[in-house]
Amino acid sequence: MNRLKINKASVGTLIKEYLLITLGLSMYALGWAMFLTPNGMIGGGVTGFAAILQYATQGAIPISVTFFVLNIILLIVGTKILGTGFGAKTIYAIIATSVMLEVTQTFIPVDFVAEFSQDSKIVCTVLGGIMAGVGIGLSMSQGGSTGGTDIIALIWCKFKPSSPGRVILVIDIMIILSSLLLPSYNAAGELLPYPEKIAIVVYGLMQVTVCGYAIDLYISGSKQSVQVFIFTKKVAEMADAIAFDMKRGVTVIPAKGWYSKEEKEVIMVVTRKTDLNLLLRYVKSIDPDAFLSVSSVMGVYGQGFDSIKVKSKK
Repeated sequence: MNRLKINKASVGTLIKEYLLITLGLSMYALGWAMFLTPNGMIGGGVTGFAAILQYATQGAIPISVTFFVLNIILLIVGTKILGTGFGAKTIYAIIATSVMLEVTQTFIPVDFVAEFSQDSKIVCTVLGGIMAGVGIGLSMSQGGSTGGTDIIALIWCKFKPSSPGRVILVIDIMIILSSLLLPSYNAAGELLPYPEKIAIVVYGLMQVTVCGYAIDLYISGSKQSVQVFIFTKKVAEMADAIAFDMKRGVTVIPAKGWYSKEEKEVIMVVTRKTDLNLLLRYVKSIDPDAFLSVSSVMGVYGQGFDSIKVKSKK
């Protein structure tokens, strides 16, 4: 019976993860379709290069096609060189993003897109960057990854040890600057003058910055942890519910009330901030009179949380 419950919980968790990945990828695609491509904006990564190619071919090669083909090639090369599988979620994310980049550009009403296009390009760049960044952050928090320049960075770092983040940043800048070497056409089919292309490069660098900041902000927010001390008379029932129903680690600490001089037990739980409301509901349902102390912690390392990263001495 317990195994059946665990299996149901695992399936439910997996479905939830894929739904959130899909939601994140939808936000990412909408960020491009609503704010960036209608204004001829570019960005980093495979999507940025795909956008440059679409503008250069006047839409003959859509973003979705370039994105899918390049990612599949990178996935095959990465698997062969790195010797590791990238997981079902990565493959799903690549296929889903390719479909969404195609679909979102067709079903969004033209008037709706035109309304945003009338605003400042800086506003559209910032909004597109935020939307794309939050979408990627949401997908990454559930284990989803669209591969792309991440795979190139991993391959580079395999042969020449360096910071993957720095490699990705350099690749993004090179992709954005490459737009100066290719022709660009606007929606009317007119060739863009060189000064305007330089301005688009600046907007592209801004988009990469905003998108990266949004990703970091979302990931750091979702990874924040809290430490909860629970003072209750129903220690065993409370600890069992948290450990076996919520699947969270529980520590019971012996304590003594100094005023009452009574020996008691205190429950300590460390969990993600996103799970705090669920924990509070569990506590209230078991013991409405329980006393709680909740505090944010700077970092949590170990099983189920972050791993300790220490640079090895050469």
